[in-house]
Amino acid sequence: MTRPLFPSAHRRLWQTVACSALLALTLTSCNTTQRNADKLTTGSIPSINLSKPVESMTAPELAAAERTVGAAYDQNPKDRNTGLSYASILRMNGKNTQALAVMQQVAIAHPTDRDVLAAYGKAQAAAGQLEQALNTINRAQTPDRPDWRLYSAEGAVLDQLGRSDEARSKYRQALDVQPNEPSVMSNLGMSYVLSGDLKTAEKYLRNAADLPAADSRVRQNLALVVGLQGRFAEAETIARRELSQTQAEANVTYLRSMLSQQNAWAKLADKDGKKPQATN
Repeated sequence: MTRPLFPSAHRRLWQTVACSALLALTLTSCNTTQRNADKLTTGSIPSINLSKPVESMTAPELAAAERTVGAAYDQNPKDRNTGLSYASILRMNGKNTQALAVMQQVAIAHPTDRDVLAAYGKAQAAAGQLEQALNTINRAQTPDRPDWRLYSAEGAVLDQLGRSDEARSKYRQALDVQPNEPSVMSNLGMSYVLSGDLKTAEKYLRNAADLPAADSRVRQNLALVVGLQGRFAEAETIARRELSQTQAEANVTYLRSMLSQQNAWAKLADKDGKKPQATN
């Protein structure tokens, strides 16, 4: 397997560049019910009326959704679907600690619900509680009915912990259950980003992006990897595809932010007189 010849401080900067993209993709869809909670549409919860999927909302729309769903949660904090939805919106708004607190309450009310446990693990990972997230995700997984989304989520957490071999094994288990799943292939590609093997990462991400079921998050990860290799114009072209102007500008801004961190890493490497290398 490819091993990067990076000093540990440089590896941490690589992780800063890639981790947010990896977690954003992998942990958004731990299971079917949570996927529906993350992509709320009108009528998905009878007492809540949202006009579009959460992931497509602008910042003002997300703020309004937080108020609406938050009010429903306040009325009944033990309601499973409302809690899942509210935690999802809070994460979209960057309120990971509050999302975790919400999921803690839902998990107390539904301690054996597989979907709730999966969403709880997701909230723990987003809040930085990685070891706890692993334990919770493992509790949600069942050997007789393995869930590929849970394997993929477990892989993402393992990648965050620097356990890349185990992470890639989990992604491949997910692909055994759900062959050619673009989100898992994308996560596998991002795992190679974390170890600095950008060519292998791009191969997996291009394969993922070419699949009919691939969504914009897969293509944004591809844009990041292309940009990290210095092909900035191509990266921006990928980042702008199939998005509204507002979403495209937001994604390009995010891409440029990620690439600026990579440039800072490169400058640090130059300062030490060490160029990043990867064996093939």
